[in-house]
Formats: sequence, C-alpha cells, structure tokens
Amino acid sequence: MTSSNDALDTSAAQQPGPYRATGSLAGRTILMSGGSRGIGLAIALRAARDGANIALLAKTGQPHAKLEGTVYTAAEQIEAAGGRALPLVGDVRNDADVEGAVTSTVERFGGIDIVINNASAIDLSKTDAVDMKRYDLMQDINVRGTFLLSKLSLPALRESEAGQILTLSPPLNLDPKWAGLHLAYTMAKYGMSLTTLGLAEELKVDGISVNSLWPCTLVDTAAIRNMPGGDRIVRGARGPEIMADAAHAILTAGNAIPESGSWSGNFYTDEQVLKAAGVTDFTPYSMGAPEDQLVPDIFL
Repeated sequence: MTSSNDALDTSAAQQPGPYRATGSLAGRTILMSGGSRGIGLAIALRAARDGANIALLAKTGQPHAKLEGTVYTAAEQIEAAGGRALPLVGDVRNDADVEGAVTSTVERFGGIDIVINNASAIDLSKTDAVDMKRYDLMQDINVRGTFLLSKLSLPALRESEAGQILTLSPPLNLDPKWAGLHLAYTMAKYGMSLTTLGLAEELKVDGISVNSLWPCTLVDTAAIRNMPGGDRIVRGARGPEIMADAAHAILTAGNAIPESGSWSGNFYTDEQVLKAAGVTDFTPYSMGAPEDQLVPDIFL
C-alpha cells in the first residue's frame, strides 16, 4: 500500500484527446463488488495498468448464457494488464460472502485502500408493473450490498493511510421526474447515494474519503444491451472506458477535484472529473454517434 495519492495537476494546459493520468494506483489494493464485465471491469483494468492489487467479489463463477465473462476471466485480464488479481465468487447480498471477501483481500494483499461499490441491479418498470422480487433484488444489491461492503471494510480502510470508498451512483436529484419515471429503481440508486452522503460525514474523523461517480451519458453495458432494443440504444452511448478514466482520476487526485469544494462527499460526473483533468475531446469514448446525439443518462 502506498502512503498517499498524487495530487491532480490542474495547472497544466488543457489536454486535447483522452485522459492522461497524473497519479498512479501502483501498489494500492482495491476491493470491488461486481467487476466481471462492463464498467467495473474497465475500472479494474485501468487500475491494473498501474500495477494495483484488485479483489473482485462477483457472482459469475461459471459462464452465463446472456452475460460475457466470469470473475476468473476478469482476473486473467487484470493480471495480463499488469495488476495482481484475487477472484472471489460470492454474492454481495450474503453477509458471509462479503465478510469472507474482506478477510481474503486483507490476507492476500495486506490491507484494503479502496472499496468500489460497483454491483447494481436495474429494472425501470413503473410501480404497477415491477415484480416485487425485482424490487427486493435492487434493494438488496444496490442499497444493502453497498452499505454492507462499505461497513465491513471500515476496519481495513482505517488502517490505510489514504482509505477511499467510491460508489457508482447518481447525484441526489430530488426532481420528482425521476421518482415518477421508475420509482423502484430510483429508490435503490438513491439509497446508494445516501450511503455516500452519510459515510462521508461519518468518516471525516477517520480521513476516509467517500464519493460517488455517475456518467453523463448512457454507457455501453450488458444491462443496457439486454434491454428491449438495447443494441440500438447503445449506439448513442459511450464506452465504459470513460468511467474507468474518471474513477482513476478521482482515486489518484489526493484532494478535491477542482470546484467540488471538498475531498469527500462529492457526487461527481465523468465529464466533470475528466474536464478537470484536462480532457477536452470526448469523442474517443463514443460508440460512434456524434456528441450531440449521445443519449443523456438518467438522474441528471
């Protein structure tokens, strides 16, 4: 584990093109929920390129009929990218699995510096249509899973000289539009964001930073592709690499992203973070559609 993060260099001239890192996650230990594919895997691979240690707690131990990749194939990719991987098959809804993941990560890598709450379930059904099993699934994975993994990791994070929690959840936008569109999912995602808000305040005394990150546009993921018309929808999306670069910028900043006002308790968007890091051209992240035709993400 390293002693500190490098500060984000905001004095440099604006950088055209993709993100150029000014800090490194070399030697840092990350425990992530999910991560077999999509945004989580992209974040893990970006950290692996620095030489980070990455433990993945994910359910997919065997190939899935509709989902590409397993926790083991993700681990292989992480190590090929230059990181050290610990694949852990488990369910973030299960207390014993999460406790075991924390213990195994500490035993393998000597501690935990960063927790990334990536696991999430989505169902955009209206209230009449949502199945209560899906409602419970979203509450259990999104809200309870985020709370549980964060809670059980706290002793290890307090031992780190720069402990961080990063949750993939939206700003707490109380415009009733979002609750009216998909109440069950909105409650589940906002529960994750409330965990960020509360833990950031609670853990100030411990020096643990707690932040959330959310994309400005749709991101190409299996969850989107498996929706009706998903293959068409993702044409207006960006690739998961934009979230990977933004997460990397947050985790290596060492202090607040410019204009956020605080080192903890922030609800960042990917564009906000990357613009602060000097990125001016976002077209390399797109899946092909012009910038003015990208589909905005929800909750913004």
